[in-house]
Amino acid sequence: MQLISVNVGLPREVTWKDKRVLTGIFKEPVPGPVLVRATNLDGDRQADLSVHGGPWKAVYAYPSEHYAYWRDELPETDLSWGAFGENLTTVGLDESVRIGDVLDIGRARFAVTEPRLPCVKLAIRFILPDMPKRFLASRRTGFYLRVLREGEVAAGDSIELVERGTDDLTVADIVEFFAGERDDPELLQRAAAAEALRPTWRGRFADRLRAIGSTEA
Repeated sequence: MQLISVNVGLPREVTWKDKRVLTGIFKEPVPGPVLVRATNLDGDRQADLSVHGGPWKAVYAYPSEHYAYWRDELPETDLSWGAFGENLTTVGLDESVRIGDVLDIGRARFAVTEPRLPCVKLAIRFILPDMPKRFLASRRTGFYLRVLREGEVAAGDSIELVERGTDDLTVADIVEFFAGERDDPELLQRAAAAEALRPTWRGRFADRLRAIGSTEA
């Protein structure tokens, strides 16, 4: 497993549907080591901290393997590394990683926290109103990382899985909850109890479990 690109960018204003919108989705690869801090990378910022950023979503990783799919889907679009707003473009990782998996990349250490759910910023980035829907339907969401140890990362660094998440809950499991057509009570039970998952997520899964129970009663 390897880090093949580090991508950063500062928020910028763009026009979308006749409105000015501030977004940090535009990232560009940068050479040399970049310092990872507790809530972002040097040279990088998130625009809307209500849905991006913070300690649980400090860094966004996206598998390079997904780019082949998107190049087929979006043949007229320039898809250089960082196109999906990811900070880290990886090889050898995908949505089968567990919530709570601990990864060493360069001199930094991370924990996998949750998938990236699509928002209007993807539509803005690709100038495609249906891009959020297509992104979720593809199940190719990438995932957020919490910073356990600050340190430098650089393209070419190896990625080492140093500890497996103990909740047996993958990023793909959570994506399926949003993109799937049926509720899986067993999955919801595991997610509601997953200690490595952000508390607001656990509450959301618990609420859904209660709703299912009320319907079946």
